[in-house]
Amino acid sequence: MDTKPIQFQRRSANITEGKSRAPNRSMYYAMGYEESDFSKPMVGVANGHSTITPCNSGLQKLADAAVVGIEEAGGNAQIFGTPTISDGMAMGTEGMKYSLVSREVIADCIETCVQGQWMDGVLVVGGCDKNMPGGMMGILRANVPGIYVYGGTILPGYYKGQELNIVSVFEAVGQNAAGKLSDEDLKEIEKRAIPGTGSCGGMYTANTMSSAFEAMGMSLPYSSTMANPHDEKMNSAKESAKVLLEAIRKNIKPRDIVTRKSIENAVSVIMATGGSTNAVLHFLAIAHAAGVEWTIDDFERVRRKVPVICDLKPSGRYLAVHLHQAGGIPQVMKILLNAGVLHGDCMTITGKTIAETLQNIPDQAPASQDVIRSIDKPMYAQGHLAILKGNLSPEGAVAKITGLKNPVITGPARVFDDEQSALQAILDGKIKAGDIMVLRYLGPKGGPGMPEMLAPTGALIGAGLGESVGLITDGRFSGGTWGMVVGHVAPEAAVGGTIALVKEGDSITIDAHQLLLQLNVPEAEIGLRRQAFKAPAPRYVRGVQAKFAFNAASASKGAVLDLFSPDSASR
Repeated sequence: MDTKPIQFQRRSANITEGKSRAPNRSMYYAMGYEESDFSKPMVGVANGHSTITPCNSGLQKLADAAVVGIEEAGGNAQIFGTPTISDGMAMGTEGMKYSLVSREVIADCIETCVQGQWMDGVLVVGGCDKNMPGGMMGILRANVPGIYVYGGTILPGYYKGQELNIVSVFEAVGQNAAGKLSDEDLKEIEKRAIPGTGSCGGMYTANTMSSAFEAMGMSLPYSSTMANPHDEKMNSAKESAKVLLEAIRKNIKPRDIVTRKSIENAVSVIMATGGSTNAVLHFLAIAHAAGVEWTIDDFERVRRKVPVICDLKPSGRYLAVHLHQAGGIPQVMKILLNAGVLHGDCMTITGKTIAETLQNIPDQAPASQDVIRSIDKPMYAQGHLAILKGNLSPEGAVAKITGLKNPVITGPARVFDDEQSALQAILDGKIKAGDIMVLRYLGPKGGPGMPEMLAPTGALIGAGLGESVGLITDGRFSGGTWGMVVGHVAPEAAVGGTIALVKEGDSITIDAHQLLLQLNVPEAEIGLRRQAFKAPAPRYVRGVQAKFAFNAASASKGAVLDLFSPDSASR
């Protein structure tokens, strides 16, 4: 790695050079800077370390390694913090409404620090779910050379010879309520499911987004599936810092890398690996931050041409650590590239194209593994994240359709205006096969914050109702969710979407084959209900939740907060 002084017009130069800037230099001298430091680039390290969650409690060593890498490569590291909310801990509580909000707060933190301190580049270190899109959105808004360092996945837990992960706990609650699991076993599963540091272990939201960032060219090869406790993760963080310094030399900016074609590459990998429904929401927001034209219908376009070739949880058998051992995201990408469904000419943060990066990767995964399949023997012939439309979701809704024997159901609506009462109905045995649960007023504005419904969906799976009960919501799902579930229903209930007009017992059809989400009620009756609709009062009138509810765009637009228009109704 070349460590010669970096020769170019630095952003930070105009606040660190010249006699008129002496007071600025004084502030740097107070932090131990020397005269020679003022010729070096100022590189931000956005550190998401916290002891709030195991997803982030192992990040400090990565941030420290990145600082060493920056300094060895000839830069000055400027460390600042970003917050996190643990989805796994907040799930099922009022705190879960702050999860999506934290995506925007993280993006704001990064944009504010990078722009306010006029940094020459930024390295973001994050772990938990919203760290990922929030960090990438901040990188793209600032648009100085940037790289994402994922904190790494967690290792599996074990109990009675079975591998465990975070979703095991939520499903165990449902099994316990259904009398299928003892209290003692439930307690042991709770204790053993999370054995240490790292993000949730399946192809849930954190691992989905990290894999997508690698596919998009904004993280180093193999880095997205490394385990946090392993030394290679720390080594990768240091190498990422050195690659970033080279990108600063070459002036490779995020918006040079994040294009419509590279986003399509990312979504192709999401489909191939069976990733989280949340990726739809987050990539709409990432595309918005990048100024790239990308709509909810583009996900359906990609889904139709990319098969699911990885057998990963939640609907499959394996975890991210197993994918890493089988060849990781580079192996998945090489298979997709050879199949003609990946753009090989996209640039990456290393300065190489995708095709150049994958040049020495084998054409097929090792025969000794069965995590990654060949393109002609996929898990499913088409992608798993389907966009459903109909009179219940004219703007679109997202369904994860893998792992289901028959993703079609018509049944009576069981209507709930909050998550807690819906969960209690499941635990009390009041939900029967053939029912379709409707959980509403949980969208970006209505929640507010669009909370995830892992507690109810996990309880359904645990009770053995995962394939026989439908569930639709204007809220979100955890990346660990699977079953007959449809989320992100838009327009949401809080703004008078059709989901707000559903009554107990109404017939609803979920048909993933026809991409249909339909309320089987005459249009005249729906029209009368719409006329009688009155929007509920805001749940929050002060603070961050009130600001989020007021500014949030539709889920079909990524629930971003800066989609402004002269006509506010168009948001």
